[in-house]
Amino acid sequence: MFDVAVQKIDFSINGNSGSFLQTPFWGQFKSRHGWNLIRARASLGAALSLPGSTGQSQNASQAQEAGRAVAHGFTILVRSFARGLFSLAYVPLFPSARFFAAADDDSSQGQEGAGVPSPDVFSALLSELAQAIKPLLPQNTICVRFDPQVEFCNPQDRDLFNQNVARASKSAAVCVKKNAVDIQPPDTTQVDLTKSEEEILAAMKNKWRYNIKLAQKKGVQIEKTSGKALNLSDFVDIFYDLYKLTSERDGIAMHAKAYYKDLLELSAQNGGAGGDVPQVNLYIAKHEGDNLGAIMTLFSKDEAVYLYGCSSNTKRNLMPNFLLQWTAMKDAKAYGSSYYDMYGMPPTDDPGHPMHGLYLFKTGFGGRNVHRVGSYDVPLKAAYSLCVAAEKARAFWHKKVLKKIRGR
Repeated sequence: MFDVAVQKIDFSINGNSGSFLQTPFWGQFKSRHGWNLIRARASLGAALSLPGSTGQSQNASQAQEAGRAVAHGFTILVRSFARGLFSLAYVPLFPSARFFAAADDDSSQGQEGAGVPSPDVFSALLSELAQAIKPLLPQNTICVRFDPQVEFCNPQDRDLFNQNVARASKSAAVCVKKNAVDIQPPDTTQVDLTKSEEEILAAMKNKWRYNIKLAQKKGVQIEKTSGKALNLSDFVDIFYDLYKLTSERDGIAMHAKAYYKDLLELSAQNGGAGGDVPQVNLYIAKHEGDNLGAIMTLFSKDEAVYLYGCSSNTKRNLMPNFLLQWTAMKDAKAYGSSYYDMYGMPPTDDPGHPMHGLYLFKTGFGGRNVHRVGSYDVPLKAAYSLCVAAEKARAFWHKKVLKKIRGR
């Protein structure tokens, strides 16, 4: 169907554009925390007609003349589970919108500048790409899991697309399965940082602007640090104590303390060595000696991302979280990021959703809502079904049962 070729490439070269999940820096970081890193290049030559499609076949030379022959570097993360019994390969935020667009002349626009492929092309390309990746993987790899960069303006169109992909996969006998457990948050909101600070503030809800000014008026102070700080351990201790409190209160998962410290240090080390890598910062909101909240952010040339956040139960009436976000947005704008990604929220404004408050908080900053298709698997082994069933059971236990047991 598609002339797809995948080969390993040098992953030591730093990069600071595109999704942070696909930067060599992030791959290097994850390789220090249980994942094996493979940097590869996917070459897409000709796109051939699919069953039921209206596109015309093209050979490789015609595709190249049309500008459709493309090559993309990307990250593959591999992790073993069950004491090495099986492995899973994970490809975050790839294939990219441009990669899909090169394969599908009929791609539509689900989001400004982001081509949405037809469901036939989507499923067939994922399947073929997984098969091209397979020789690079351990023999016990049960599946290749993708988080494709396919975005929609509303969740209804996204959900319809996913339904059509399921039908297309069955009709074409292509084994591509939507995973019930998404790895990256499929729903988010992004604040445009190319506007002036006045325009960004004007796009926020009135109450959000008021809360920012209130925090400033009441004397909330924001302290910022990076991996270069001599007292980094003290900042990370504060952050982690707040995160543990938030985890216990809201039932969210968290990493070990060393994970967050290493992220800050690796960014500073690589950047200090002259590398062009994303900048990771830690912000802490304080008032009269009390630590009220903290966020960790990542700035790159294309995007700024709100990675982690936590808050205390003290002085919440001072609205420290609003000032934290506004401070980070201003810094991201000064850094040169195009937008600030709140990175995760419920798909709709549903008062019945347990995270409805998070939706209101993040969308109140006036961003553009984005709805990605979520995680898709291409099974490689028969054991895939058993492993996915166990994964679903684990997710149900943590998200439903434990929360009820703990009274949330």
